Amino acid sequence: MAALSGPAPWRRGECGAGAGPALPSVGPAPSLPLLSALVRRGSKAVTRHWKAMHFQRQKLMAVTEYIAPRPAVPERCLAPRRKVEEEEEYGYARLLRQQVEEAFRNNRMIAVCQYNSMSGEDMMLMRHYLRKHNIEVKFIVRPVLSQSRYKNLLPLFVSRNILLVSPETKAKEMLRVLKGVPQVNLLGACIDDTILSRQGVENFAKLPSLESSQGQTLGTLALLPSQTCSMLQHGAAHLAALLDGHIQQLQAGAGETGSPAGTEPAQSSGTQ
Repeated sequence: MAALSGPAPWRRGECGAGAGPALPSVGPAPSLPLLSALVRRGSKAVTRHWKAMHFQRQKLMAVTEYIAPRPAVPERCLAPRRKVEEEEEYGYARLLRQQVEEAFRNNRMIAVCQYNSMSGEDMMLMRHYLRKHNIEVKFIVRPVLSQSRYKNLLPLFVSRNILLVSPETKAKEMLRVLKGVPQVNLLGACIDDTILSRQGVENFAKLPSLESSQGQTLGTLALLPSQTCSMLQHGAAHLAALLDGHIQQLQAGAGETGSPAGTEPAQSSGTQ
């Protein structure tokens, strides 16, 4: 350590006589391990950069990606349904609900129609012609329908819909009015608690009225007893006709021979 405290012997001023003037001593000379540590702390060249994955390897990674198997039962079937809290109804909504419930309760024919945009004048004319046949136009409230016995009609309510209600089954008159209003399309109806499609309503409109059907039924029922009575009386009437014909033949034969009509049957019986 004593040798390191003085001037280093390898400095330029102490190497020889002709080497030149000696440089002033700045401090103690560093050791070799210290120099190596200084060299190691220097900057290094960065040889690793980010590189995009080759597209073939991307395909291989996508193909070999693990896909978890799906459960046998969907999660929506296992999870319990949340109960929707009932919101308080406003007075106007309650009034609409009562009107719709009354319309469903007091009418035998309830037709569901798709309502497209039309002018107010056309709508007024359609209501006027329908009102002539005692058919009213109602705008339905879906929550009321879902909670009533007519909830099977819900698949018909897809977009804007209206109801044509009537206490009588006047399907023929309704179809005649809707034929001139292309903005309103009939989707189906419920007539006498029976759900019918559009074709079913058209077939129902072709049926005769209730009064004529009742008259035809009564005529059919009255025809059967009359036919039975005539069939029962046919034998007796036929026998009476045969006897009358036989008596006439006997009278005609007795008039030709001159014998009295009462003695001929006795003579004929004696000869036999």
